[in-house]
Amino acid sequence: MRRFPWILTILTAAAIALLIGLGVWQVQRLRWKEGLITAAQAAATRPPEPLDAVLAGGDVEFRKVLMVCPGLATAPYVELQSIHDGQAGVRLISVCRPAGRADGLLIDRGFIADPETARPRVLASTLPLVLIGELRRTPPPGALTPPPANNRFYARDNAAMAKALGVEGPVRPETVFALTAINPEVPALRPSAPPAAFSNNHFGYALTWFGLAIALAGFYVALLRRRLNDGRPSSRPAPRAER
Repeated sequence: MRRFPWILTILTAAAIALLIGLGVWQVQRLRWKEGLITAAQAAATRPPEPLDAVLAGGDVEFRKVLMVCPGLATAPYVELQSIHDGQAGVRLISVCRPAGRADGLLIDRGFIADPETARPRVLASTLPLVLIGELRRTPPPGALTPPPANNRFYARDNAAMAKALGVEGPVRPETVFALTAINPEVPALRPSAPPAAFSNNHFGYALTWFGLAIALAGFYVALLRRRLNDGRPSSRPAPRAER
């Protein structure tokens, strides 16, 4: 009789536990993503509020803010390579330091499609500009992102952009996407916030991991039964020897 396959059993049990754990993790991710979508939808329906009130109120993602930015219409900017509505182009990024705040915020002033060459003028000014914008968290750039060149960036890097703009002092990690026109004299510059696109495939991923766990368990049971049956002595009588 064959020995019981302890090593195979231990490895199979570990693999099944891992697959079930991945399935449970995807279920948890599903609940988190559904909560995020609900919060984003609720934030999108709220009217703009003063910047300080929004920043002091907890979660700022997708919140609309009302703020005053001195000299923003003629402030220096860097360009961020981007795609908007299927068009390649750049987004203009400047820094706003509202009165009474020690930290600054990066302002996405809008999108200019290629091959438009019009750009806002850059002048030293403190003329206040009232802005309505949408706050978004800015994820760090990936390791494979090309470095900036000729005042153009290829990923949102708030610290590097602020440094390129010569900003001294702290800059918040969020970005404010302008929803109102900052430079109406440049029609090609279109203020906008990217759509809130959430991929929510976690339910399908969870089913995949649980299904793999069930399939592996079934394969192991079938293999074990075959192995044990092959090791049993035959119940058929031995053939008699001919005289």
